[in-house]
Amino acid sequence: MNLNEFFKENPKVAIGFSGGVDSAYLLYKAKECGTDIQPYYIKTAFQPEFELYDALRLCEEIGVKLKVIDFDILSVPEIKANPKNRCYYCKRALFSALKMQAEKDGYTLLIDGTNASDDLSDRPGAKAISELSVRSPLRECGLTKDEIRKLSKEAGLFTWNKPSYSCLATRVRTGTALDENLLGRIEKTELELMSSGFSDFRVRTDGDIASLEIKKDQLLKAKKMHTELLNTVKKQFKNETLEIKER
Repeated sequence: MNLNEFFKENPKVAIGFSGGVDSAYLLYKAKECGTDIQPYYIKTAFQPEFELYDALRLCEEIGVKLKVIDFDILSVPEIKANPKNRCYYCKRALFSALKMQAEKDGYTLLIDGTNASDDLSDRPGAKAISELSVRSPLRECGLTKDEIRKLSKEAGLFTWNKPSYSCLATRVRTGTALDENLLGRIEKTELELMSSGFSDFRVRTDGDIASLEIKKDQLLKAKKMHTELLNTVKKQFKNETLEIKER
């Protein structure tokens, strides 16, 4: 099966839309196929603001109206406690809310942007999505991340080279309770590092101490800027030193 065939068989769908590489291309392709598609963005404390801006921009360029759902993710005790399988509870809560809204709007099929490169054995959230009968056309059609980036570039989508950006909760050590203050401090630190020219990195936290994980090709730059980066981190955390390592 290819995406043209998928959307021919399913001419009316709702999509959990993040504004990332995968869901952006999936939305573009559905629109190209003439599909009646409604994208939903679920806004929580786990996503930085720029993700919503990217989602809105992409939808405007494609010509689809984005619906934004506000969801208090930290009101779910199993998620706030940040257990090892937090992602399962998170996906279960978010896609349940999304599915409920989609059905109210007349959409009975919900899809997401999981692709053929994703290792589902290491993704508890994939189990939750499967339980809710959410379909993943990119994966079903065998499209890998590299192929999706290539196709996105050919389509002129600005997301084609967008770095993968996992949710802010992944920055916090498992077992450490999550709260908006901590997540906000992580977001502010990462935004400031982005403004310094870094990309595809992670600020990890263990209590009030943060460390930096960065791609190999940016390690030398980071080490040369160690003092500046430490001062940036100290605005939000209690670091006296800063560990910088490859991710």
